[in-house]
Amino acid sequence: MRHFLVFCLGILFSTNLILAQLPKKSTTSDIYHSVQKLNFLGTALYIAAHPDDENTRLISYLSNEVKARTAYLSLTRGDGGQNLIGTELRELLGVLRTEELLAARRIDGGEQYFTRANDFGYSKHPDETLEIWNKEAVLGDVVWAIRNLKPDVIINRFDHRSPGSTHGHHTSSAMLSVEAFDLVNDKNAYPSQLTLTETWQPKRLFFNTSWWFYGSEENFKNADKSNMLSLDVGVYYPLMGLSNNEIASMASSQHLCQGFGRISTRGSEDEYIELLKGDLPLDKNNVFDGIDTSWSRVKGGKAIGELLYGVENNFNFKDPTVHLPELMEAYKLLQNISDEHWRSIKTKELEEIITAVAGLYLEASSEETDAVPGSTITIDIEVLQRSNANLQLNSIKISGAQDALSPNLPLKTNIKENFKIDFKIPENTDYTSPYWLTKKGSLGMYAVDNQKLIGKAETPIPFTVTFNLIIDGTPIAINSPVVHHYSKPDKGELYEPFEVLPQITTRINDKVIIFSDSETKELPVHIRSGKDNIGGVISLEVPKNWKVTPTEINFNIAQKGDESTVYFKVTPPNKESEGEITPRVTVNKKVYSQELVVINYDHIPKQSVLLPASVKVVRLNIQKEGENIGYIMGAGDDVPKSLEQIGYKVFPIDLNSVQEGTLSKFDAIVVGIRAYNVVDALRFKQKYLLDYVKDGGNLIVQYNTSGRNGLNFHNLAPYPLNVSRDRVADENSPVTILAKEHPIVNVPNKISVTDFDGWVQERGLYFPNEWGTEFTPILSMQDKGESPTNGSLLVASYGKGNYIYTGLSFFRELPEGVAGAYKLFANMLSLGKENSNPENSLKN
Repeated sequence: MRHFLVFCLGILFSTNLILAQLPKKSTTSDIYHSVQKLNFLGTALYIAAHPDDENTRLISYLSNEVKARTAYLSLTRGDGGQNLIGTELRELLGVLRTEELLAARRIDGGEQYFTRANDFGYSKHPDETLEIWNKEAVLGDVVWAIRNLKPDVIINRFDHRSPGSTHGHHTSSAMLSVEAFDLVNDKNAYPSQLTLTETWQPKRLFFNTSWWFYGSEENFKNADKSNMLSLDVGVYYPLMGLSNNEIASMASSQHLCQGFGRISTRGSEDEYIELLKGDLPLDKNNVFDGIDTSWSRVKGGKAIGELLYGVENNFNFKDPTVHLPELMEAYKLLQNISDEHWRSIKTKELEEIITAVAGLYLEASSEETDAVPGSTITIDIEVLQRSNANLQLNSIKISGAQDALSPNLPLKTNIKENFKIDFKIPENTDYTSPYWLTKKGSLGMYAVDNQKLIGKAETPIPFTVTFNLIIDGTPIAINSPVVHHYSKPDKGELYEPFEVLPQITTRINDKVIIFSDSETKELPVHIRSGKDNIGGVISLEVPKNWKVTPTEINFNIAQKGDESTVYFKVTPPNKESEGEITPRVTVNKKVYSQELVVINYDHIPKQSVLLPASVKVVRLNIQKEGENIGYIMGAGDDVPKSLEQIGYKVFPIDLNSVQEGTLSKFDAIVVGIRAYNVVDALRFKQKYLLDYVKDGGNLIVQYNTSGRNGLNFHNLAPYPLNVSRDRVADENSPVTILAKEHPIVNVPNKISVTDFDGWVQERGLYFPNEWGTEFTPILSMQDKGESPTNGSLLVASYGKGNYIYTGLSFFRELPEGVAGAYKLFANMLSLGKENSNPENSLKN
């Protein structure tokens, strides 16, 4: 329903239509707005580093006020961020954030593109970023995007002249953009691209500056703005009943996993862009000033323009069908222009307008949500024209099919025509999964070999249906994706992507399995069938010196979508060891070893992701004290599952039920990541947590984010504690143990600096930088070229118990099976047990 309302507001004009959105239902205001955009032949490209970096105010302004084709190039998909709404991290978070960007573009009217750069986590300097990313490859991707999009103007979100002042990814995005601006028209730069595209020269390059980059509003007010353009992005759109900044707020609010939901704003609001390269426009309120954005910019376009400007200037809001003859004549002329770039873009725009003006409804819906290669599916076709136009349906053809339907019938006004097509999916059809994850990449780069895929937001849809029509005597082909259209009693009408999936996928629930001793564990393996009546044999591939019984298990599954669970017994070696266990399913001599992960949230289309089904297994010698752990969930993490892996019983705590004395049953309480940022009830229940410590409990508080004014939580700890923005981004940075005699690094597991080997993405983030003398700093660490930070792990006695604050990224390390992180966390949970009272240890 939310998508439908957005359509009706008339702000969804992106060419990046995706499978799962509702069919476009355009009002006459929507059609008129599309005609205005059709008559503007200019392109703007906005460049930044991550999802949610983009300035939706400026993208919406350029798309909806200026009417320019507007695209956002995000160098990464945001894999390295956190997740406020679920447990997806790394590559799965990248898929989620990709879809949130597309949701934002559907609202602000932009298009979305990416490079192959992987968001490997926070970076403090572009030198590190560009080394990990492979600068030449990412620069080539930026050049590729510019050559294909052919923007007249490029706008950078960040300043290329200030390395080290912000996230290294941010500065790198601007540096690469500046360099690419001078390379895209050089035939000697990335010459292999020129077999698929051509050189191009943008006219202008800007930096989207603001007071933030000047340190204060006062500094910016007094700055020299002679080289800047000022754009009022608070303009009001009567056709939509919305102001531009309201649209922008709605768009940025799609970044829910990053906590960007916000109240919409209205009123005049200035954006400034500073010219970096090219000529300065004479009109400093017009980024395209002096650039021909009319139909006259293309050879043969003048005649097309005369037709389409006439439609715009005399648009009939009551009955737009009267414009169909001019639109069809323009369509015919457009097919004959030699400029392939504009012919392709404007043909697609014009086809959408013609479809809307003619009142055409074209749908191709599979009766199943997914199928396997080689299977036959039934596709229901619905064709309806709701105008008095002269339309004939000649044929219907599915991409990849040999045959076509040839109804050759006139379409009568508001009389629905239904057809069914039985379609066999070719055996060589690729599975539906994010294309950038089909091969193993590196820390900094996705592995994508197909040049034509590089930059695309999503994997191309598997199948489309082409409706060959004659409208007012002119042949026209309209393409529609195959979808799955259905309903649910509790949700109503729904649309989902139609997907091609393997006939067998497997799943082991725990992605990391910890063996804290040499005892055998039973390992459930789930087998999902993608078709009816399938059987085969499953076995496990295990590391050297690990044992598994039985060696293989036969299975049969009767119904598609059903699961069968089989059980293996896995015995680890006596010594510490780690490796991977991989399920291998053999069906008719073909081996399957992929897991199907489904990401399904209300604000994005359902996503099916195929990943290797392997799980990490770790045999470690770990000791622990205590048994019952209370856990207060914050922004979402898998730490509770990880603690259960080493034998703890973890109980989620309902803060609403917490009263005096109700927490005493726990041997320790852990507060999840960012809980003090997102769980309002903590403001009222924090006193009970501190009383729990005072009475002898053990409280572990994981990291929380800190804004410019700090965390703003007055009783976060029993003693003074200031959470800063300090972090150590290098996961391999040296670690010094400051409090070598403290029980937290000695009992029950001896912790040494080697326990910090193999950490992933970072050491930690948002470390405290000031604390009371009651706290003992345990560790010291630093990024290269910086002063040591000592606030990553702080411990204080309070009453009979212990308060621990840590910014170490356990939420990343434990799910990745980092042995040293498990040992240290077990020591934190065990603190205060067996006479390990920190009152007898070192103080700072």
